[in-house]
Amino acid sequence: MARPEFTVTSVPSPGRMHVDWEERVDFRRLHDYRLGRAREAIASAGLGAILVFDMNNIRYLTSTTIGEWARDKVARYALLTQTGEPILWDFGSAAKAHRLHAPWLRPENSRAGMTGLRGSVAPEAGLSDDVARTVLEIMREAGVAGDPLGIDIAEMPMIAALEKCGIKAVDGQQAMLDARQIKSQDEIILLSMSAALVDGVYQTIYEALKPGIRENELVAIANKQLYDMGSDDVEAINAVSGERCSPHPHVFSDRLIRPGDQAFFDIIQSYNGYRTCYYRTFNVGRATQSQRDAYKKAREWIDAAIDLVKPGVSTDTIARAWPRSQDFGFDSEMEAFGLQFGHGLGLALHERPIISRLNSLEHPVEIREGMVFALETYCPASDGHSAARIEEEIVVTRSGHEVITLFPAENLVIANAY
Repeated sequence: MARPEFTVTSVPSPGRMHVDWEERVDFRRLHDYRLGRAREAIASAGLGAILVFDMNNIRYLTSTTIGEWARDKVARYALLTQTGEPILWDFGSAAKAHRLHAPWLRPENSRAGMTGLRGSVAPEAGLSDDVARTVLEIMREAGVAGDPLGIDIAEMPMIAALEKCGIKAVDGQQAMLDARQIKSQDEIILLSMSAALVDGVYQTIYEALKPGIRENELVAIANKQLYDMGSDDVEAINAVSGERCSPHPHVFSDRLIRPGDQAFFDIIQSYNGYRTCYYRTFNVGRATQSQRDAYKKAREWIDAAIDLVKPGVSTDTIARAWPRSQDFGFDSEMEAFGLQFGHGLGLALHERPIISRLNSLEHPVEIREGMVFALETYCPASDGHSAARIEEEIVVTRSGHEVITLFPAENLVIANAY
């Protein structure tokens, strides 16, 4: 299986400024595309409307965000009927701010509201009941009151309030994931720009990866650089080294980096909402044959998967290119889930398609032009504690694919070689 000496891509990654001499991201075109995709998905799912509390779905429908602090509060929500305009209920004064700064939303559709801050305001206060009555009224005005209402995520009092109003609440997350799986040209550019931020961070990690620095210090350096470059959310950074590499703990620590360590990193962050999931493995100063062999095997597995990516291929074909869980030290595919793995990327870290031996062999999904997903592999070393982890982000094109994660990974990179 031949690979080029280095990876290049034709997917644009322009600067962050708007300019009059080059077409870059058109955010109003992006908003119209996402809204059109959502309306089509609602209609295809047989829903009268969709009520979303998931921050990613709210951003997809309304092109608004008020920061990561809101993500776990289930406080914001938006409603979209098949033919209507999105209505957003936001946290307190944010609604007034949207009326000033988000003219693509009708002023009357930027409203203040919340349902109780995950139960902190008791259900007896009736906030969920007020929401349910308002949703029913809007659905009646749109002529869809008798149709099901799709919900992505919600608290139990909200579901109960909708049912008390006679609204049939059904799973709406599937429709939203259907909408989000095919990316527009603007989304693909934003994903490429997001990956470019991480290209730069890996150069910094490569230079800083020396004995005596700690995993958490590298995480701090990466966080600062990402926010300096324009990231709007550093969701997580895995920094895993030495004896912590196998099994993969999925969390960084304060471990001191030592000579000869194998170390891998995953940088999960977003630029204008569009996320990266981007692993790279390094050795510090030197590498043993066991570590080199693990890296070579992880590279072979990911290359085999990448080579298969093109429209019309189904995800079971890719999953079969990877080893069974028992072949690399795990008892089941559930226990090994996320190690030989593929997942859609967009406003969320995990979108469609999800590719693994756990789900794809019996429930395959057809790969389509415009999908963007990450493929990742993991190989423990024969020394019993080292391991290699590689991940590439893939854009599915009309004729095949392009890789947009460009920091060198064809061979094991030795940082600060002795």
